[in-house]
Amino acid sequence: MTLDPEQLAQSKNDLAETLKELRKRAGLSGDRLARRCAMSQSKISKIETGRTTPSVVDVERILTALQVPRDLLVEITALARIANTEWEDKRSSWRRGLDKRQTELASLEAAAAELRYFLPSMITGLLATPEYVRASLAHSPVDTSRTVAKKLERQAILYDVSKSFTFLLTEQAIKWAIVPPSAMVVQVDRLASLSRLPNIRLGVLRNGTPLVRGPLNTFTVYDSRLATVETFTGRLVFRDSKDVAQHLEIFEMYMSRALFGDDARAFLDECARSFLHDF
Repeated sequence: MTLDPEQLAQSKNDLAETLKELRKRAGLSGDRLARRCAMSQSKISKIETGRTTPSVVDVERILTALQVPRDLLVEITALARIANTEWEDKRSSWRRGLDKRQTELASLEAAAAELRYFLPSMITGLLATPEYVRASLAHSPVDTSRTVAKKLERQAILYDVSKSFTFLLTEQAIKWAIVPPSAMVVQVDRLASLSRLPNIRLGVLRNGTPLVRGPLNTFTVYDSRLATVETFTGRLVFRDSKDVAQHLEIFEMYMSRALFGDDARAFLDECARSFLHDF
């Protein structure tokens, strides 16, 4: 089953209706189904009316209890994964205001205790200097002044020692010069400084590091409950536990090959000196 962005909103209703219809075909009441799959009757009711989006594990338990054929189980499980995914395209973000996106990110960061960022192409706003932030938004066809201010405000959370942050940056991300060389020196120095905070781990994946999987896209994992993925045209949000676990597995694989601590800072120093040579 392909992931069609236009399908995501409808998929939740489709899933609810499908599970309700399958229960009726099996001749089971909501209460009997609930007992078979060790759920409450109220949860079954909320799932079937669309008030609750079930996880893939919940759906598998229900389908197993209904004894559906294997091919149908696979199809409906795929629908459940789509129902646990959200899509927002860039044009929608521009229309409602990029600053509102910053408010959403601040809420996600406030609710999480452990945050992991994989950055294959650019430096994220939490780590960026004001000049880098402004340059990263230069392509946006809307006014970005409020967005810049909110991005910089969000950086205060880095000093909350009740939270832990791990940032993995490729050499490409560190060296992608969207600002002049002199400003890149300041940006790289900021990375080195932040890497010394007690609640921040900053890892570097150097070019030439043997990796079995290529760095396809930027993603962030909040605790073990939610993963967001950035693309050129929009953003995907994964809430299904299996999707989140897969992103965590990929993150751990990259982290095992990254430079940290003094080794990472030595590499950042090399990068800063190379930018110094350019101006």
